[in-house]
Amino acid sequence: MTAINTGIEVRRIGGRIGAEVTGIDLAAALPADLVAELGAALLAHKALFFRGQDLSDADHTRFAAHFGDLTGAHPTVPSVPGQPHVLPVDGEKGVRSNRWHTDVTFVPAPPKATSLRSLVVPPYGGDTLIANSAAAYEDLPGHLREFTDRLWAVHTNDYDYLQPPANEAVAEYRTAFASRTYRTTHPVVRVHPETGERGLFIGAFARSIVGLSTSESADILRILQEYVTRPENVVRWRWAPGDLVLFDNRITQHYAADDYGDLPRLLHRVTIAGDIPRGTNGESSRLLEGDEAVHYTNS
Repeated sequence: MTAINTGIEVRRIGGRIGAEVTGIDLAAALPADLVAELGAALLAHKALFFRGQDLSDADHTRFAAHFGDLTGAHPTVPSVPGQPHVLPVDGEKGVRSNRWHTDVTFVPAPPKATSLRSLVVPPYGGDTLIANSAAAYEDLPGHLREFTDRLWAVHTNDYDYLQPPANEAVAEYRTAFASRTYRTTHPVVRVHPETGERGLFIGAFARSIVGLSTSESADILRILQEYVTRPENVVRWRWAPGDLVLFDNRITQHYAADDYGDLPRLLHRVTIAGDIPRGTNGESSRLLEGDEAVHYTNS
């Protein structure tokens, strides 16, 4: 457990990722030194967890804005009515993110960080898992790491789902999600703009490797993804009502366990705008299809 000079405590809960923060009320005004401490803890631990926060959407949005400009709720999916920065993550409407992913990597400038707040949680299941992609990169054998440093991947929101929609609400969500197609090439190894760490920047929206066939791409992405989701690189959070989770979207992936059947589960998401990724050679990501998503990133 680490005590810091603002009176909060940051306690590691995973060997490679994750810390719980106590002694803080996120609904209160946060002084600059406390925000700085939280920012440093986020860079160190990749994911921060806050229990028992009684927040409104306005409180949640105000807290997230301490860490930078906010994005819109989503490039294609509607926000909570009257809350343009808040995305409803509603299991009853088919929003079940049970694929490992980094948020919104199909646009040129994915979010810097993601905050999730629980409103309704099932009595069992529905945990969120978050993986440290920098630790995954360090786990790669040297020759595989050197090979991966040179790879670029195409990320898109337009791809075939493995299962048909379960109901009309799920079908409507999928239609909205792909209503505007984006395709962007990102480096497979992204250099973190603040820490300089290298992390595997892949996940479910990464559909192919530039210059390789579909089958070759699938094999390489599968191998790399297995390093990301090694148990030692993952922290698992059991939600309780009022919890808030903040994670660095530039160097993590996450997954929502879809193991709660027809029970309700509702989270609200607010994301902080990020920069355009750069690879190990300094080159930036490039848009292939769609627009620059200015309506999303500059909201």
